Parts: sequence; C-alpha cells; structure tokens
Amino acid sequence: MNMIDNALGVHAQALGLRSKRMEVLSRNIANADTPHFKAKDVDFASVLKQSREASLNTTNNLHLSIPMDENPGGEKYRVPFNASFDGNTVEMNVEQAKFGQVAADYQATLNILENRVSGIRRALRGD
Repeated sequence: MNMIDNALGVHAQALGLRSKRMEVLSRNIANADTPHFKAKDVDFASVLKQSREASLNTTNNLHLSIPMDENPGGEKYRVPFNASFDGNTVEMNVEQAKFGQVAADYQATLNILENRVSGIRRALRGD
C-alpha cells in the first residue's frame, strides 16, 4: 500500500479533501434560504499541509507535534460580504463561484491521478 501511496503522491489526499470541500459548499447552497444558517468552507491548504505533516515518518513521535485546532476537519465559518436580515451568511454568487472553482480543481486532480494510474498500468504490462 505504501508503494501505491508513493506513486500517487499528494494527489490522492487532495482528491478526498476537494470532495469534502464540494460537500461543504453544496450544503451551503442547499441552505441558502434557511434562517440563521452560517456558511462554512474548508481551508484546503492548511488541511492538506496538516495531513502531509502527520504522515511523515519520525524516529520519535514528539519530533513533529502538530497543534490540533478545535476543528480537525478544517471547516471554518465564512465572513459574508453583505449581511442578511435573517442571519443567514450564505451568498449564492460567492458559493456558486467557489463551487465552480472547486469542481474544476477536482477534475484536474482526477485527471492527474488517472494519468498516474495509467502510467503504472503501462509499466506493469511492460509497454
């Protein structure tokens, strides 16, 4: 399994994180009309960095002590540009733009993984 992880690199973890971020953004869009709903987002860079640092091999488990924040999933509340009267912080134009960006990033990561897997497959077949 470690050999597969090395071959796929950070992209396998990135795909999972991008999928989680798409879920959070779609939850925001679905609750756009819910009073007092607070929009969230996932800080992709910090969560990926934490997961990569946590997977490093060390000779002592105290060498890399990662401070865990109160939300290990990386979800954070978003500060709205324009406040809503009902307390909802979802802004549809912002959510749709972010969702489109994350969907494109997800597809790009998926394409990278597909190329890596096809390269491994060709190497195993001896092509």
